[in-house]
Amino acid sequence: MASSLTKDAAQQGNPVDGGKTFFGHPRGLATLFMTEMWERFSFYGMRALLVVYLISGGADAEKGAQGGGLAMNLTTASAIYAVYLAMVYLLALPGGWFGDRVWGPRKTVAISAGVIMAGHLALAVPGQAMFFVGLGLVAAGSGLLKANISTMVGHLYDGPQDPRRDGGFTIFYMGINLGAFAAPLVIGTVGQSVNWHLGFALAALGMALGLVQFLIGTRHLNPQSSVVPTPLRAEERTMWLRKGLIWLAVAVVFYGAVVLTGHFTLNWALVPITLLGLIIPITVLARIKRDKELSATEQTKVSGYIWFFVAAAVFWMIYDQGGSTMSAFAEKNTAGEVFGLSFPSSWFQSVNPLWVMAMAPVFAWLWLWLARSNREPSTTVKFAMAMFLIGASFFVFIVPMMMSSDGTKVSPMWLISIYMIQTIGELCLSPVGLSVTTKMAPRKYASQMLGVWFLAVTAGDCLTGLLSIGGVDLSGTTMLGIEAALAVLAGFAVWSYRRKIVALMGDVR
Repeated sequence: MASSLTKDAAQQGNPVDGGKTFFGHPRGLATLFMTEMWERFSFYGMRALLVVYLISGGADAEKGAQGGGLAMNLTTASAIYAVYLAMVYLLALPGGWFGDRVWGPRKTVAISAGVIMAGHLALAVPGQAMFFVGLGLVAAGSGLLKANISTMVGHLYDGPQDPRRDGGFTIFYMGINLGAFAAPLVIGTVGQSVNWHLGFALAALGMALGLVQFLIGTRHLNPQSSVVPTPLRAEERTMWLRKGLIWLAVAVVFYGAVVLTGHFTLNWALVPITLLGLIIPITVLARIKRDKELSATEQTKVSGYIWFFVAAAVFWMIYDQGGSTMSAFAEKNTAGEVFGLSFPSSWFQSVNPLWVMAMAPVFAWLWLWLARSNREPSTTVKFAMAMFLIGASFFVFIVPMMMSSDGTKVSPMWLISIYMIQTIGELCLSPVGLSVTTKMAPRKYASQMLGVWFLAVTAGDCLTGLLSIGGVDLSGTTMLGIEAALAVLAGFAVWSYRRKIVALMGDVR
């Protein structure tokens, strides 16, 4: 497996610990691999339960399913799910900022793991108030962790031109999916079949294991991961603290008035977040583009990066409905039995990571094999392929959606096939996008650019959230067709302008 994922490692840089490797890659990749695996175990375990827990006990729940949830309708549950995911990725930007300017990536990851664990413990306590507190903590901790742990993966390699780099990110991506695969089988089964809150407690245990793994293995990481690249000056700390307290006071006064006057509804929280999730990415990219401290080459690369950002936003708008629109379809319209084995609907959330683990080594080997003969598709072509595939997956989804319109439960093979198509698209976009972000990031915004990459997910999820809040039926065949057509058109645009994008990328491929 090692030789299939990388070229001759002995000739490609020096591992941090002076000799040991992990599948031909620096030993520190194992530490980050395991930390991310356990963090994703906790994250995807909770995500597998989220929508079915929110609708449990309500009109949109499957008849005979476990009660004890929050009895919301599917539209509200989908909106909460989309906004929650948007918050996770939105907070990756300040997470990157903390890594760049306050704590450094390594310390930021350690602190964030503790915050995530506290969030899952809050979810394990019954009650709607504690549920939203826990959801907020998990989102905040995940945002702090995401950009910084990916930055530390980049620190393990000898610069953007290290030929192991894409392969390293693909292996790291397998760690994500190993945790994501196991989580629904363990946490989903316990939560959906035994007790919701016990499932959330298992998610907290997973994050605790990840934190222990990280603290034990930090000696294998690059010392650069402990460095604060551009530390805040004393006057800047005072300024940011003052601004934070002012905005906190404004929010407390505003929402206090809304609550006291009896006008508060869930939309008072959901709508501002979704709007911010669209406004902030545009504002951040514009600010970076206008930064006069960037060189002409860095400015040009940022212009090229915007193409990848927009395409990724459209991709994630569809892809992330795997935990809402497709999860609800699995719960109510898909047979929960294969070869006589019955299983809870949350198990469908393990299908995508299973496909990733099966195909990621193949793709890692394929890119290297094609590169040897100078035939590897460029990043722009890979992105175009991803857009065509994610659009095709929803065109296919229309078929079982129509078949089940009379209440008939369709074969699980439909969802398994749709997830396979989406996974191929994901492997063309997600690890490649992480890698190209680290390659194209201006030095001044090293960790923050990883946060910008995750803002593409925020933008996509916020579009979904706004549609749900507006009452749009995302599970309708018309809406599925519109989203699929949008993705295909976006892929065609990237393909058509690929030469222009490549020119903007400079020496990055």
